[in-house]
Amino acid sequence: MKTSISSAFFSLFLSLTACGQTTHIYLPDQTKTNTMLTDKIKNTTVKEAIYALQMANKQAWFSLFTDGAELYDDGNKMNFKSFFESAIGHEHFNTIDMVENNGLAVYGTFHSDKWGYFKTYFKFHINADGKISRLDIGQANY
Repeated sequence: MKTSISSAFFSLFLSLTACGQTTHIYLPDQTKTNTMLTDKIKNTTVKEAIYALQMANKQAWFSLFTDGAELYDDGNKMNFKSFFESAIGHEHFNTIDMVENNGLAVYGTFHSDKWGYFKTYFKFHINADGKISRLDIGQANY
């Protein structure tokens, strides 16, 4: 009985991941995992950015942005580079609840080591070269 349940679970897991419905993401401290419905994110650049954030991969994150990328946090202009130098590895999405604007706006439950858990939005602006030129983040009410 144990073998057939394990086999059934494994088959189900493979079928879900093969369909692209779920991505198993290891969080930065490697002691927790987070399963997220990343198929909601249709924009490839945004999906890569969210994945880099989740994996605490600063190199991958910064490579997706223009040199002069702008960051607005609840409408306040911030220094993009210094903000994410300290945030990556300490902040991540716990869930992605909805995606809008052709995959450029991502809403979900977010965790910050400093601020705890809250609902947030990330709104990406992508230039003609496919790089992110601006990111608006903030607390969301939905």
